[in-house]
Amino acid sequence: MTDFSTYRPRVGAVRPSHLMFTSGVGSIVDLPNFSVLVKGLDDWRYEGVYAAAGDRDGGDHGVGDDESRNPALIAEPRLLAAVQALLSKTVGQLRPAPWLPGTDNNPNGPAARTGVPVLPFPGWMRCTACNLLARIDSTAFGFENDRPNKPHEARFFHECGKGNKKRLVVGARFVLACTAGHLDDFPYLEFVHHGGKCPAAAKPNLFMEDRGGNIGANVRIFCKRCGADRNIREAMGKRGRERLPYCRGRHPHLGMFTACENKPHVLVVGASNQWFPQTLSALAVPRGGGGELDARVAKFWDNLKLVGNPDMLPFMRSMPPLSYEFEKWTDEEVWTAIERHRGEEAAAAAGDKPEQEPRGYPDLLTPEWKIFSSPHLPEPTDDFTAFRDDEPVPPLLKGYFSDVVQVERLREVRAMIGFTRLDAPDPEDPQLVRRVPLARSRPTWVPASEVRGEGVFLRLPEELLTRWERQVADSEAMRRHREAFGRFREYRYSARTGQPFDEEHRYSGWPGPRYYVLHTLSHLLIRTIALECGYNSASLAERIYAGGEDDPRGGILIYTAVPDAEGTLGGLVSLARPEELVRLTRRALAEAMTCSSDPLCSERLPREPEDFLHGAACHVCLFVSETTCERGNRFLDRRFVVPIDDPALAVYPKLP
Repeated sequence: MTDFSTYRPRVGAVRPSHLMFTSGVGSIVDLPNFSVLVKGLDDWRYEGVYAAAGDRDGGDHGVGDDESRNPALIAEPRLLAAVQALLSKTVGQLRPAPWLPGTDNNPNGPAARTGVPVLPFPGWMRCTACNLLARIDSTAFGFENDRPNKPHEARFFHECGKGNKKRLVVGARFVLACTAGHLDDFPYLEFVHHGGKCPAAAKPNLFMEDRGGNIGANVRIFCKRCGADRNIREAMGKRGRERLPYCRGRHPHLGMFTACENKPHVLVVGASNQWFPQTLSALAVPRGGGGELDARVAKFWDNLKLVGNPDMLPFMRSMPPLSYEFEKWTDEEVWTAIERHRGEEAAAAAGDKPEQEPRGYPDLLTPEWKIFSSPHLPEPTDDFTAFRDDEPVPPLLKGYFSDVVQVERLREVRAMIGFTRLDAPDPEDPQLVRRVPLARSRPTWVPASEVRGEGVFLRLPEELLTRWERQVADSEAMRRHREAFGRFREYRYSARTGQPFDEEHRYSGWPGPRYYVLHTLSHLLIRTIALECGYNSASLAERIYAGGEDDPRGGILIYTAVPDAEGTLGGLVSLARPEELVRLTRRALAEAMTCSSDPLCSERLPREPEDFLHGAACHVCLFVSETTCERGNRFLDRRFVVPIDDPALAVYPKLP
């Protein structure tokens, strides 16, 4: 127990998911009375968390202990390997945010001092009464946080006006950011004096007056000592950037500066483009990726690794435990699984050698696809439980789906590997936008979160998708979608690098025609399911399993994974029952035939110089929230699912 302190370090609270997608390392978090910036991983402290975890289970777990034995860490080997491939082999742990229970019962205890470290940012603040503009480290302003049970009421104040009352002080709302990911305070003192110093005083008093208006920013900065006066509008836009100094290369979350030759952009605190997270996510599926068979091969590998050819299998089956562990499968299936596991072992051994930096993101979907597409689903576990009905696809939907898997329980683990500023990370090319590091040196861990929920997996017939791909391969609509993707790549590459575009990689990362079908169908079902399953539409998510010519796969996982109990209520899985699935599919496809924005929506196709990546799709008929869509509402077109114009373009020319 510690003595009560009038200065409370705790200034607010956020959910774990916010630290991954909204308010993570390097981001500005708006609190009720001021804003803060989340500091880098070097300043996060877990000593109290690990000690508390050890006390709860009767052990003493240190920071370096095996994460499978440490309840304060998150275990997901596939995701950890992907993080290591993109960042560094030094990353050995996935950690949740530091947190301890007990702030409500004991607001003066250690729980109140355990959390994510932040620093007030921007460093310039303004009095809401007298408009005084000064740095936070000056003596002009005070700070109070004397209510342990109400940390959100912490505030900076200025004693001014009649009676020197404590007037609220807020952060000055302009900052600088550059495409290299640097963030800095706006240079008010230099700006108002046109790059020089005040001739009347070394540290003059500045004032910020917001004049309002509806034509951009109209904020006046003036110096009381020398009378210098300047409007913030002069720093805005392309011309304004030329008047600003070069970027100082500041990373305030790391407390360091790096070399930079970019011209910064002026941003308003709270701008949506000041921070974009770069995250990876994986479902905790059983190891092996091929379902129950691969899991058992891995379990008994010490016995099976000596099998040199399939002719030895009958003899191996005659001895326990193999005599009863593989009764479900034929010798051919077992031999294929043995060869697959042997190949994985060889690939893992080769992976220990140093390789070049990967061009794309690690593949986290293939093991999940193998689980869902396997004829034998794995045994139920606390992290993954899935099953099929005796007749998984209703007779009325035989030509529409080839398989339906009901996932009663799943666990999704998300890890943050960095962030960007001004431009979001590319979903196919992790190197296109400059990633800002989370720590000053190579990290040994990264922030992560885990959520649990349920889902429904739908697989489309491969012959249906193959036939449809041949039909639309040379169509005008698909050609225009592909060309729009090439323009999108060119514009984005040139804007970020300023270099000529490499024609060889113009179409690198284009998902292909079948992705449009699967993605559009997923959105149609999500919008329909959200009206009936009881979940908020923003709580639903999708994973699209779309292959290519050499990798035939075509499936959709619609699932909910949220931090609370809402993710496991069973409302989503219940809609995969035959009678419910028929009704939902009929409704989703029927509603896709029309949109209240038609004919503008149904006739939309990108044409030069447009580079938007959707066709017949809009907020009325297809778009969903950012937390739901895995590709930011791109690669969507109703004409590829239902016949809204040319029936030959629709994968389902007739509705069920």
